[in-house]
Amino acid sequence: MAEAHSAVAFSFAITHEGFDINYDQEVLNLVWNSGVRSWKKRLARARNGVRNGVYPAHIQSLWLISAIAIGLHFSGYQVPFNLVNRILVYFPTNTINWQVMACFCASLIVWLSICYTMRYTLKLLLMYKGWMYESRAPGSKISITTMVWTGVVKVLSSWNTPGLYSFQGSLPRLPLPSVHNTMQRYLRSVRPLLDDDNYKRMEGLAKEFEQTIGKKLQWYLVLKSWWSTNYVSDWWEEYVYLRGRGPLMINSNFYGTDAIFMNLTNNQAARAANVVSLLLGFRRSIERQELQPIMIQGMIPLCSWQYERTFNTARVPGLETDRIVHYKDSNHIVVLHKGCYYKVLIYYKGRSLRPCEIQVQMEEILNSKAEPLPGEENLAALTAWNRSKWAEVRNSHFSRGVNRVSLNTVESAAFVLSLDTIPYEFDLAQPDLLDKFGKTLLHGNGYNRWFDKSFTVCVGSNGRVGFNAEHTWADAPVMGHVWEYIFGDDIEGYDETGNTKGIPEFQPPSPTRLKWELTPCLPQIDEATIDASKLINDVDLRILVHTQYGKGFMKKCRLSPDAYIQMALQLAYYRDAGRFSLTYEASMTRLFREGRTETVRPCTIESSAWVKAMENSSTSNTERVELIRKACERHQLGYQDAMCGQGIDRHLFCLYVVSKYLEVDSPFLNEVLSEPWRLSTSQTPHGQTPKMDLKKHPNCISSGGGFGPVADDGYGVSYIIAGENLIFFHISAKKACKLTDVHRFADNICKALADIRTMFEEYLKDQPAKKITNGTT
Repeated sequence: MAEAHSAVAFSFAITHEGFDINYDQEVLNLVWNSGVRSWKKRLARARNGVRNGVYPAHIQSLWLISAIAIGLHFSGYQVPFNLVNRILVYFPTNTINWQVMACFCASLIVWLSICYTMRYTLKLLLMYKGWMYESRAPGSKISITTMVWTGVVKVLSSWNTPGLYSFQGSLPRLPLPSVHNTMQRYLRSVRPLLDDDNYKRMEGLAKEFEQTIGKKLQWYLVLKSWWSTNYVSDWWEEYVYLRGRGPLMINSNFYGTDAIFMNLTNNQAARAANVVSLLLGFRRSIERQELQPIMIQGMIPLCSWQYERTFNTARVPGLETDRIVHYKDSNHIVVLHKGCYYKVLIYYKGRSLRPCEIQVQMEEILNSKAEPLPGEENLAALTAWNRSKWAEVRNSHFSRGVNRVSLNTVESAAFVLSLDTIPYEFDLAQPDLLDKFGKTLLHGNGYNRWFDKSFTVCVGSNGRVGFNAEHTWADAPVMGHVWEYIFGDDIEGYDETGNTKGIPEFQPPSPTRLKWELTPCLPQIDEATIDASKLINDVDLRILVHTQYGKGFMKKCRLSPDAYIQMALQLAYYRDAGRFSLTYEASMTRLFREGRTETVRPCTIESSAWVKAMENSSTSNTERVELIRKACERHQLGYQDAMCGQGIDRHLFCLYVVSKYLEVDSPFLNEVLSEPWRLSTSQTPHGQTPKMDLKKHPNCISSGGGFGPVADDGYGVSYIIAGENLIFFHISAKKACKLTDVHRFADNICKALADIRTMFEEYLKDQPAKKITNGTT
């Protein structure tokens, strides 16, 4: 493996013969190109800042208005409000040049007025959320208000082609619910979980909180909601993520898998190179803001704030709290292979390297006979360790010398790439292979993923890929968007031999080994490795591939696919545990600026009634169908409320934070915030980008991803509705808990889905003249 450039860029010495100047032109060229690239990015950011600041208006429209103002003025007509003449009095003379300047100033004022009028009109329109609560069923009528609103929003949204952050200034702030409404929603959500006595006790605590300390806490939140962009997001990031002291591996990080029904190439170096190139292209589209913001129904924008930290980002451990560090630019990635770390330049000779050139670099690493330095192979176990312990080791052994330089290289990299020595396999006849695939991505061996990086791309020896992502910087839909983007272009990236397309124009720079001096911290690395192994050995993962039916049948039932699956999970959990449990489903609040997530509580009065009816043999199918319809409608309403900023849990969380700041004890908040989420669920979004043409490539479907269990005695369930007849479930649990079993729960999910299908089929069979439409018969 080639070593780093040994030449010095510039040096001089004074001798008896005069000055002796030495310089390395290649290194100076690198420095020059780096500076030019940096200035290009600054100019691009400035240009995009102006464009976003005036959106939805066009920047070019300024010149049109200026031309009109000049034409009106010199034709003897008065510019509106007599602006030109009013401005002229402040200029030295009344010459033609100063008159033109006055016309330009007047047009600038008019133009800015128009721009901000359009912008704040759009912001006011986006505050309206009535459209979300209207039925989308065939034959249902849309209100006149929503129709007019839709037309105006479409005009303003399509007036100009938006950049990634163009809508940020037009997005409304997250609304703050009233304490009374949150109390009512909360009490309704826990009713199926509590007996009469406990429910009355909780009612009393809620009433006391609302009438006493709740008013004071709410007042502080009102101030915060006025002052800050989003009253939740900064506290959520700090207290839920950055102040957590537990290991990131399994407990916080999540993973995503490959398009498992496709095998694009078995060449590990080629697949790694093409994925790296596509990721760098995605980074470039973020930096240039060429990436289109995600739009609901093609006109309602989602907040794009989370994309800022996708690349060049790391979570840095601290003794009490971590911090997210985002680097403005990075011209390298770090590759981890067989315990060795390599710095790989991906920008050379004034441009990004092409896939065929990156493949040369990957092959050089894969063919290397290098051995890890002492402690290097298990080094990443520190990132899977307790955060305070990792911070102590970092402060003691990585704050100076070669360790500091190498650690900075890892943390400032665009991302980390792990070239694994094992294949990622999938076979429908052997479910354990996909389970192993998921476990490899979730935790690896505990030290072949750099868990602090925003994400680590993992490539198996057979060319399949996946990722492990840190959760603080963004939520799963953002990483899912990145992954869909990759799949959309990755399909056409290989020739008939499985190599990347094209021929290298030059020999790319060779990867360089990172240097470490780890002998002083070997005991800590060993301890971290042991702790990581214990955590890995205690987690179990089952990836269920459900092929009996998918969203096609759910649509025939006129039920929301998400609500349908949530009802199946409620039935499966009741059969598995013999009781109902507090259930978490993640919903997004990205309709608002800097919005992240809100909790939907799928275990409701209606869902529990339906589950009990399913377990009662005397209940007719007609009754069961009516009950599941009501349960799905209630679930949809809860989801809509959460998306519109009227959820329960983020409001309670912020009230709790304020109470801690004020050192005020609240029995109600203490109990609410300590309730365990024994069933934590999340749907992986699908089809966020038009790049995925499923008609042309029907097998280009990811099996989604998953996460570890939230509660020690609970399940973590991630699911993706991948097609008309395909659903993936990623189920995790702790092996140490005797009450949970991922394989048993997977069987219960299959049985629940089968029973719901049978229920509807028998219902329709018994009443052939009736059809389910909009939940009514």
